Amino acid sequence: MPQECPFNLNAKTQFKERINVYAPAPQILIQRMSEIHLEGVTALYNEPAVCRQVLQMPYQSIEVWRKRLAASTERHVKLVALNGNEVIGSIGLEQYSRSRQSHVGAIGMGVASAWQSKGIGSNLLATALDIADNWMNLRRVELTVYVDNEAAQGLYRKFGFETEGRLRNYAVRDGLFVDALSMARLR
Repeated sequence: MPQECPFNLNAKTQFKERINVYAPAPQILIQRMSEIHLEGVTALYNEPAVCRQVLQMPYQSIEVWRKRLAASTERHVKLVALNGNEVIGSIGLEQYSRSRQSHVGAIGMGVASAWQSKGIGSNLLATALDIADNWMNLRRVELTVYVDNEAAQGLYRKFGFETEGRLRNYAVRDGLFVDALSMARLR
């Protein structure tokens, strides 16, 4: 049985009060990713609209996600957003392991297309940043986002991320090279 996140989405944690984020619905729960979530996570990232906006390859198998979960350490937190038993979003937060960069972490996330613009991304990001700030003591959290993903950029800006640069021809998507933005939040 997976352990529930100690943060109730309906409770206002100190971090959530600072940024004024509230749960979209009482049935939404954020938990640490476990084996029971792998089928849902695989389906989430294989959804065409989601796969198109993340750096994952399409048509990943559940075994790929099982290996990623098994490779997780204390420095890599993987969370899922659940509506009942359905995985509707996920976020990963990884603290860099090099001594001189141990104050830095990176995030990657995805939200099912049917649940976008409903507060799921905000709650996943708020929870991950609470862990980054109050449990990992990270001073810098960074991410990469495609230049045409304006909704995600807006979400990240809402949480204090700023664009640091444009990465030209950063990734291949739909047979074309696509630029991305490097964004970071410092505290």
